[in-house]
Amino acid sequence: MLRGLYTAASGMIAQQRRHDIVTNNIANVNTPGFKQGNAINRSFPEMLISRIGNGKDEPAAVPVGRLNTGVMAEENVSVHKQGDIQETKNPFDFALVSDIQVPGAQFDASGKYVDENGQRIVQPQAFFTVQNAAGEQRYTLDGKFSVDVNGRLISTDGDYVVGRDGQPIVLVDPVFQTPLTDFRITASGQFTNANGEELLDANNQPVSLMISRIEDPNQLVREGNGLYHLNEGTAGLARVIDPADPNDRVEVRQGFVERSNVDPTQSMVDMMSALRAYEANQKVIQFYDKSMDKAANEVGRV
Repeated sequence: MLRGLYTAASGMIAQQRRHDIVTNNIANVNTPGFKQGNAINRSFPEMLISRIGNGKDEPAAVPVGRLNTGVMAEENVSVHKQGDIQETKNPFDFALVSDIQVPGAQFDASGKYVDENGQRIVQPQAFFTVQNAAGEQRYTLDGKFSVDVNGRLISTDGDYVVGRDGQPIVLVDPVFQTPLTDFRITASGQFTNANGEELLDANNQPVSLMISRIEDPNQLVREGNGLYHLNEGTAGLARVIDPADPNDRVEVRQGFVERSNVDPTQSMVDMMSALRAYEANQKVIQFYDKSMDKAANEVGRV
């Protein structure tokens, strides 16, 4: 009987976490570059139930069946499907249109491909690269940038936007040495002035965005505020997009932002489904509670 209590309780915890994830998706439906999360549940190991034989012609143990011992919310997996591109006409807003290809793979709408051997391949995704206050690189799709008083391109959280040289991008007028506001950016991420001339950094090198290609975006760790990072063991999954590579199909659009890929209608359905499943497990616990009460107070009295 106690096993049934534990099974129902684990179901309630799993549905509560699922509800929290869907609620977070709905709260970020208007957050630029947000990727919705999906709750992945996994069942605990099943138990084989056997009946011990009570006759000399019956084997010692007769299998009865399997007993499930509940589920757990294993992880929150982000869905890295391209969100809609929304025009803002703000020159400091950028969006990435990514359709990176892998030779021999035909990705479906969800960005997965399974070959004839059953091996699953995830479509790589492109991200802006930023640098936090500790000097660590992070990845984001929130392209609502601005410039500080020193002309450095920063994100909404104040992180520095990184160029192809690995250093923060500085947009300064070469004549007046003031923050540059009238500029353009090419589809490959290279900055130019209003006349189409290349902007150069202090080393006379072209100023370009560092756009990172993440081979398996499912390995990214969500930090919050639209930021992701790779752990030490998976850092090799990131490399800089090569504009000369025909498979690196990434385009930078100025004056646009990528909207979240959350489906509000489906999220509401998922939230109601989690609530109903939570209530069902709650009623099971109430039933077990009443059964145990009768066993202790009524049956035991007899």
